[in-house]
Amino acid sequence: MRNIKNNTLVDDWVYEYMNTLIVIINKHILYQHKFKKYINPLGVATSLCILTSQGANTQKKKKNLLIKKMTTANEFSKSVDMGLRLSQRIYYGKDHAPKPNIMTKCRTLQSQSSTSSTSSFRLSDKHHPTAPMVYAMISDPDVVDNPDIRSYQPHVYGRCNPPALIPLYMHRISMNVDCFLDTAFVEVGGAWRVHCVTASACCDCRIAIPMGEKGSLLDINVETTKRSYFTKLITPPNDEKDSDRVTKAKDGFMMKRNTYTLKIPQVEGGSIIHVKVRWSQKLLYEGDEFCLSVPFTFPSYVLPVDKTITKIEKVSLNVNSGTETMITCRFASHPLKVQQQAGEASFLYEAEVLKWSTQDFYFAYSVCSNEIIGGLLLQRPSLYDSDQRDMFCFYLFPGTNKDNKVYKKEMIFLLDISGSMRDAPLEQSKYAITASLSKLNHGDLFNIIAFNGDIQSFSSSLELATEETITNATEWMWDNLVAKGGTNLMSPLKQAIDMVGKTSESVPLIFLITDGTVEDERDICNMIKCSLVDGGMNSPRICTFGIGSYCNYYFLQMLAYLGRGYYDAAHDVDSVGDRMQRLLDNALSPLLANVTLDTLENLESYELYPSRIPDLLTGSPLIVSGRYQGKFPVFVKARGLRADLSTYVIDVKVRKITDTHLERVCARMEVDILTAHAWLDQNTHMEKKIAKMSLQRGVPSEYTCMILVQNSKVKRTLKSLLLDEKRSKPMNQKTICLRNICVGFGNLKATTENLPPGIEDVKLNEAVKMVMKAATSCYGFMASWGCWRCLLQTWSQVKNDQCALAIAQLCTALACLEFLDCCCDLCDSCIDLCQ
Repeated sequence: MRNIKNNTLVDDWVYEYMNTLIVIINKHILYQHKFKKYINPLGVATSLCILTSQGANTQKKKKNLLIKKMTTANEFSKSVDMGLRLSQRIYYGKDHAPKPNIMTKCRTLQSQSSTSSTSSFRLSDKHHPTAPMVYAMISDPDVVDNPDIRSYQPHVYGRCNPPALIPLYMHRISMNVDCFLDTAFVEVGGAWRVHCVTASACCDCRIAIPMGEKGSLLDINVETTKRSYFTKLITPPNDEKDSDRVTKAKDGFMMKRNTYTLKIPQVEGGSIIHVKVRWSQKLLYEGDEFCLSVPFTFPSYVLPVDKTITKIEKVSLNVNSGTETMITCRFASHPLKVQQQAGEASFLYEAEVLKWSTQDFYFAYSVCSNEIIGGLLLQRPSLYDSDQRDMFCFYLFPGTNKDNKVYKKEMIFLLDISGSMRDAPLEQSKYAITASLSKLNHGDLFNIIAFNGDIQSFSSSLELATEETITNATEWMWDNLVAKGGTNLMSPLKQAIDMVGKTSESVPLIFLITDGTVEDERDICNMIKCSLVDGGMNSPRICTFGIGSYCNYYFLQMLAYLGRGYYDAAHDVDSVGDRMQRLLDNALSPLLANVTLDTLENLESYELYPSRIPDLLTGSPLIVSGRYQGKFPVFVKARGLRADLSTYVIDVKVRKITDTHLERVCARMEVDILTAHAWLDQNTHMEKKIAKMSLQRGVPSEYTCMILVQNSKVKRTLKSLLLDEKRSKPMNQKTICLRNICVGFGNLKATTENLPPGIEDVKLNEAVKMVMKAATSCYGFMASWGCWRCLLQTWSQVKNDQCALAIAQLCTALACLEFLDCCCDLCDSCIDLCQ
């Protein structure tokens, strides 16, 4: 809308008041009596449920919940969709037909948007990155243009809030993967061009890095025309002097716990941005194969329009199984050339392509053996390691032998049915339990214990896993277990421990499923320590599974360590079923129980991570690490109990290695285990030890933070160089503190309030909240006058022709934006005037 004073002469008070309202409209904010819609310049309605000052108190909690359901992943996908539509403004020359202007679709998009139901908050994540990507963040749509050929597009009024994300054209991509034991270290490098911003402008760029199974970011390096960036781990500043070292920022975080995103400021239009990123992830063990899956599926819209650009795709893969047996490649998604020797293999793929990879990089290999194989690897610590004890790593691989006798099991499912588990978390948990019950053998025993503030049990004792009993348990679970109430874990866990382990002929297993944090977690761990002090065959194995972002995952890990079990988590609600089923299937298939390693007691000293060796499962390799002083013999013996209670002995060869793989593989596991112990014991000395280990090995931890260091590529004069000799820090360097990307120690407040899992507190764009907060204040001020219909009726009594004309112009604009619909129940005091 134009300034009304340019068209009509009106009184000064009318001019000031009317233009104040027009400013609000031009910021594209409008409200309805139930839901408020923020309209961006593209006409795409983003549903935000913001309560006005006059809103009903009874709906406050429900509307706040709907706000939070706008998760970061959904917001990201919607911003990318907006960016793809906005990119249609770009003109690529007469060799390419110009695309239709996206601004002409404003009304259609606006009419199709819906805000009247909660389904509008569950947006599609079809634009969630499936490979490393770089996006241009567009706040001002008018800068969107071809940097090489200025097309002089029509001016766009308004701004994009949140910023639109336009995927940049990718010019080069390469990936190097090093696999060692069950861990893969991935390094991806690529080049992207800011093809969508005019050469005379700059824009921020957002990097998105999807990672594979249990991915952990290590570092990022970025090169632009005028600046370079790299990430670094530091200890958090302790005082104000230390805090001056860094600039606080709220960026750099995880989406769905598998995609890291980071903003790079002020990149010139038409320039090339080079990105190199490293992360670690786990290999899955399926059947007898180690499986690597790396996100490497690039959408078609990152393919450059210019056909003359040479597009090179390169992947190199190095596999070290840790054994001396041959590696057999079972499957590869991309054509690989192979070179191998005993225990090691190298694979290479390099090609000039017409289009980028349209599938993830998947590789499966096996270490040829029918029997259980094991090894013990030794390595000297690095000179910079604060712990100068030698390192060792002990592993057992299940092998391919499927003729083993099956263990008799006592299985108890501990299921959280607090109010936060409603809908998908509880339903998927029930499906997973139902599937696991069907896999129990006829000699197995089981029970189901559900807990919130109270306890509900399928039976007062363990039941035989017959077809009839399993059917009854399934019907009882689906008919009676409803999500409501709070969370009390101590009592049901005690009941489960007392119920199992009465005989030594079966393996007792407790499977805990929860989505929250409880107050007495340390007391629970101490209770488990006392209950499982013997650690024998009849000692319950505890497997834990966390859902969402409010669990204390270090508490769940500690329970698993104490119970010689395993733990997993699903931070994204959509992945609950698959991940839980995988953990349950593994837990139900033990291969060796009570695994011990001879000669450890003959060492001068040793420390084992975890301190209690878990059972070897059919679907998972067993890997433990540690530190020691002393000397290992050439061979050691590993022992374990088979299902028939006979002792199985494996001769394990001891090998010394000199590369850095072992230190890197053990770093993540050791940091997590020590963090769980530091949390349990509230040990500040151990926290400092973890921080040192995190800095030395480059692994993020709860006691370190990641920073982004910016270096400006500025040519220095002789005078400035002489001045900098007296300074410890270059003037052209800037340090920004990023968010902590670790899982944290749970959220007791969110658990108490029964907030559902999957809600992400971190938002992609904090600025939107500020805009909406300001708009809410303006709207509350206007709403305090009465509703719009009352205000219009009052203005209609004004006899000044100029004022009446100004009001008519305003009402026309408001009607076009549907602003006049927001009347009715906001104004109870003047409802009679509205009728």
